[in-house]
Amino acid sequence: MERQPRTTTNGTTRLCRVVVIDDEADLRMLMRVMLRADGRFEVVGEAGNGLAGVAAVAALQPDVVVLDLSMPVMDGLVALPLIKNSSPDCRVVVCSAHRDREALLLAAGADAYVEKLELPMHLAEVLDEVCRRDSLVRL
Repeated sequence: MERQPRTTTNGTTRLCRVVVIDDEADLRMLMRVMLRADGRFEVVGEAGNGLAGVAAVAALQPDVVVLDLSMPVMDGLVALPLIKNSSPDCRVVVCSAHRDREALLLAAGADAYVEKLELPMHLAEVLDEVCRRDSLVRL
């Protein structure tokens, strides 16, 4: 199946807008490169800690956020409800090495979970699925 940007109700195409929040700069760069190469996503912002991430989400109002759990200043568990509060329509995909927290994170408001080791294989598909839920496209 060919990967294409989503089509809006008026027939125009629009990329899914993403903010990446992770304290590892190399991982943020990898996600940015992967998502850009995929063609369905536009990384509109990045942050290296939860506090800066909450501010970026509030300012940019992305469609989806990729959120790490373990970060300095403010971790992902604290940032998650703040993100949902400042941008209620935004979806949050948590990425972490802590597999045992998946159910807790989903109960806390995350829309999806991806293990960090699985990011290269599954991130784009998970983000695309999350972006397509409930006719997410807003103009």
